[in-house]
Amino acid sequence: MKKRFEVGFVVVIATILVLWLVISFYKAYAPKPQTIQGQIQAKQYSVSSKLAGRVGSVLVKRGDMVKKGDLVFTILSPEVEAKLTQAKAGYEAAKAIAEETHKGARVESIISARDIYNSAKAMRELTEKTYKRIEELYQNGVASLQRKDEAYTAYQNAKFSENTAYQQYKIALDGATKETKEAATQKEIAAAGQLSEVEAYIEDMQAFSPADGEVANILLSEGELSPSGFPVVMVVDNKDAWLRLSVQEEYLPSFSVGSEFSAYIPALNKQVSFKVRYVAVMGDFATWRATSTSKGYDLKSFEIEAVPLENNGEFRVGMSAVVTLPSK
Repeated sequence: MKKRFEVGFVVVIATILVLWLVISFYKAYAPKPQTIQGQIQAKQYSVSSKLAGRVGSVLVKRGDMVKKGDLVFTILSPEVEAKLTQAKAGYEAAKAIAEETHKGARVESIISARDIYNSAKAMRELTEKTYKRIEELYQNGVASLQRKDEAYTAYQNAKFSENTAYQQYKIALDGATKETKEAATQKEIAAAGQLSEVEAYIEDMQAFSPADGEVANILLSEGELSPSGFPVVMVVDNKDAWLRLSVQEEYLPSFSVGSEFSAYIPALNKQVSFKVRYVAVMGDFATWRATSTSKGYDLKSFEIEAVPLENNGEFRVGMSAVVTLPSK
């Protein structure tokens, strides 16, 4: 009886050992689910100014929520303000010259030119009458040839003076030529363009948020020199977030454009559904993986972008996401 018990005990132990070995080998060599890790990305905006200068004031702090059009920071640039004064003065001067050119001569100038013309005309009439009288006296033998020539010369000079005075009077009436007026107009337009350009730079002394979002970073502080176009404040729109994955091409069938999958977000401690919107091959460097020699080819990595089906703004840039694929 005792011997039979010992034999049964050994059989049970052997059976348990065999089962343990079978289960252990199964777990060791059974296909395991593939885990892929990605990160949450979001739309980021660089708030900058095309005007170089010192940062006057930064009106936000990291973590602040801003609306589109909110004032974020200002730039100090005395040089641009001086150029604005110059541009305004240049425009006013060009405008005044254009107005004067189109308006014509002053009334006083026109009256003066008219009086000079009338005076020259009267002198011409007088010398003409004098010449005719001397001519008659010369024909009658009373006046000499010398006297006649002097009277004729005076008459001719009076005619030329009258014509000159008339042309000056006509110029005063007509004003500037068509070409001069056009040149004055174009100079006024050019001065207005220069003024508008400087005013545009003046407006850019204030930088506004281009979208709703959260202030993610502030790269320059008050008083620091900001080059043209340098991002002073970074704004991130967490409502425009997506998941970025790097997937080997053997798993691409699970991530076709438009397909949906679930990912675990440790920071939120929940599963989130995503929809694939973009698939593209990554760069050649460090994206190839050799397979076994029996397969005879290498695998390339692809970039996957997927948007959450629901987003209430709880995502943050850099959050990890874990995607579990079924074993093959």
